[in-house]
Order: sequence, then C-alpha cells, then structure tokens
Amino acid sequence: MLLTIARDGDLRLRDIATACHITERTAQGVVTDLEQAGYLSRERDGRRTRYTLHLDGRLHHPAEAHLPIRGLLHLLTPDTSEH
Repeated sequence: MLLTIARDGDLRLRDIATACHITERTAQGVVTDLEQAGYLSRERDGRRTRYTLHLDGRLHHPAEAHLPIRGLLHLLTPDTSEH
C-alpha cells in the first residue's frame, strides 16, 4: 500500500483498495495503522484526502530499523533517471 500511495498521494481510498486488491474497509484499516505507526499522514482537501508519506521515518522491525522508508520504496520502484 505504501508503494501505491507513493505513486499518487491524491488517490481516493477506493482507488488505493482496488490497486492493492483489497476491500475499501481493509484499506481504511491499513491506512489508519500506517498513520498511527508514523509512516504517513492524511490531510483533508475539500472532499478529498491527500496522503503524505514520511520518507525519512524508519521501519519498525528490529532487523530493518536502520532503514528509512525512502530506502524501501527505492528498492521497489524502477530507477527511471537512467532512461
């Protein structure tokens, strides 16, 4: 889900759920968990919600606690700067 939000922070929750192949209710729960863990924040903009990732936040598992979220997303996204 972090990857989906990283690609477009303006997606509706319904679109995030569809992209992740989960229900909208499950997506809501995951977004809430991610927000409480400090991985993202939500801001209302009229009727829409804007999601902002905290890329300098650290992963919580002890084996990866030294890695920032930015590093994880970098591993999962293609580097288009070489093309």
